[in-house]
Amino acid sequence: MTSARRNPFNLPNILTYGRIAAVPVVVACLFWPKDDWVRWTALTIYIVAGITDFLDGYLARIWEQQSSMGRMLDPVADKLLVGSVLLMLVHTGDIHSYSVWAAIVILCREFLVSGLREFLAEVRVSVPVSRLAKWKTTAQLVALGFLIAGDAGDSLLPAGWTINIGLALLWLAAVLTLYTGFDYFRAGIRHILEEDEKAS
Repeated sequence: MTSARRNPFNLPNILTYGRIAAVPVVVACLFWPKDDWVRWTALTIYIVAGITDFLDGYLARIWEQQSSMGRMLDPVADKLLVGSVLLMLVHTGDIHSYSVWAAIVILCREFLVSGLREFLAEVRVSVPVSRLAKWKTTAQLVALGFLIAGDAGDSLLPAGWTINIGLALLWLAAVLTLYTGFDYFRAGIRHILEEDEKAS
């Protein structure tokens, strides 16, 4: 089991690599002129990538194959996927007008949390993921799924519903992002002040 844990090509890590590889494919589909078939292809790849996000961590735990490579790449893969899709959806106009601010809030939070996690890792402090943060992630992933489908979803729902549902969920994710991001920031600032007091 030790060799499997150290193997950079164990199944959990391969799933993470696959999620990273999916990013340019989804981006290419969204960059393509709007076409229902291309949008459904992008959504399918996005959903598969989302499923691997759950599976890689779950399998790593139950098979005791957690590795430094996996711990490093898993959040990177998530941020690459979410960030790239958000940028492309702004480019295509599926996220437009004031809703662009929701996308900015989500992206800014990702940078903030990444910076804080890097600092807290240096001082050996772990900030657990809250239940609300998990709800935020779920709302965000589902929102992006609806927005990727875009106008192609009009074949399943009344015209305009797919994008409107996606934008509503995106705003919900942005609100939860602000709240959970503040929790991370507060925890980070507390430890920063503690480190400064020790150093003085």
